Amino acid sequence: MMQSTPYTLHCRSSECAARRGEVRTRHGIFQTPVFMPVGTQATVKAVTPENLVEMQAQIILGNTYHLFLRPGHVLIENFGGLHNFMNWQGPILTDSGGFQIFSLKNLAKITEAGAAFRSHIDGSKLFLSPEDAIHVQQSLGSDIMMCLDTCIPYPADRVEAQRSTELTSRWARRCREAHSKREQLLFGIVQGGMFPDMRCASAEALLDIGFDGYAIGGLSVGESKELMHEMTEATVPCLPQEYPIYLMGVGTPADLVEGVWRGIDMFDCVMPTRNARNGTLFTSQGRLVIKNSQYRDDPRPVDENCSCYTCRNYSRAYLRHLFTCREILSYQLNTIHNLHYYIHLMVGIRQAIEEDRFGQFRKDFYSRQGDQ
Repeated sequence: MMQSTPYTLHCRSSECAARRGEVRTRHGIFQTPVFMPVGTQATVKAVTPENLVEMQAQIILGNTYHLFLRPGHVLIENFGGLHNFMNWQGPILTDSGGFQIFSLKNLAKITEAGAAFRSHIDGSKLFLSPEDAIHVQQSLGSDIMMCLDTCIPYPADRVEAQRSTELTSRWARRCREAHSKREQLLFGIVQGGMFPDMRCASAEALLDIGFDGYAIGGLSVGESKELMHEMTEATVPCLPQEYPIYLMGVGTPADLVEGVWRGIDMFDCVMPTRNARNGTLFTSQGRLVIKNSQYRDDPRPVDENCSCYTCRNYSRAYLRHLFTCREILSYQLNTIHNLHYYIHLMVGIRQAIEEDRFGQFRKDFYSRQGDQ
């Protein structure tokens, strides 16, 4: 059962599956391909919404599991939803919490009914069904909601992968049936482990239900880059091209380039923010580890080709000083730079697709910095 689509295709690459489009939400339109900064607990770590606006972020993420635990979806709903609560007026996507529950391992038990788990905060017993996941996200008021899914560990044998994938499909149908606020978009999540035929069967089951967009889950869970790209390439053709396609939790700058090459529209990852806090900065020439002694008296910006607030105003020497002294400002300035790099990498990708030169863009990317 096909839904009306929020996606508009503008153009395609003549060299690969890359495409340029846009997605309509009730809090505005975002251009694709897009990178979405991760704001798990109603904040993108170390930066303000104003910082995000300045760096031209279009859409950010929140997480159902974490916001369900604290401060609670009812409290957020009483504040008029997540947009008002965190003072971000652009589109928001909320992940269902399936990956977080998966990562709890011994603290969670997955059954047909849903996920029983213990809070990682205080150990209290909690339960989240597919219907609960939708109810919580509707209370949060996100623009794009995700179905609750079961993430498959790597490696997993075919029997385990099939059992989990079929449960994800049954949960997806329950999520769609619980979805009452249709102004909020709902995406289904393809699983299937590392088995291409199973991923296509998962996609087919989701298409039978009908969603506003489709995500590829269960990748970047320990498999090789080659296998991740192989699974992406096998899955995208099984999904309808009239809808947005989202590769969840991926990844490095090179992963974004390779994902776009294979037809992905949407990405998210904690890598730019987490690496910023650890002192690793992404630049047009490759990674830069700011704590290294060679930057002690370096007057240059992090990246002379970057127009972010950090690069316009601060030297490598100052950023190294902040980081080695563990000053809080280090986190903010490094994060501003890394997110700006990711967001403007996607700006360049979109322009390259529009001008039908994405193949050359990809070659130039690797010649400048190699595989990040």
